[in-house]
Amino acid sequence: MSQSTITVTVKLFAAYQEAYGVSELILELPQDTPVSAVCDRLITEHPELTKWRDITRFGINLIFVEPDSLLQDGDEVVLIPPVSGG
Repeated sequence: MSQSTITVTVKLFAAYQEAYGVSELILELPQDTPVSAVCDRLITEHPELTKWRDITRFGINLIFVEPDSLLQDGDEVVLIPPVSGG
């Protein structure tokens, strides 16, 4: 049986947005991909983001989730690095 894929929209903020130069990405991922894998993929493409990996919060469809939460087709993923200032 072939591995099916899902498509998610990733909203980028702060350091992630600066690295990519866009505010969102459309990614195709294998089914049963955890949300943390999105972060890993972005870091693979932009290694300068590595420092944010352990302090980034994840959201799916506007709800904060754990890094191991599995993605569903059509989900909107938000990666939220710490915001400077305050």
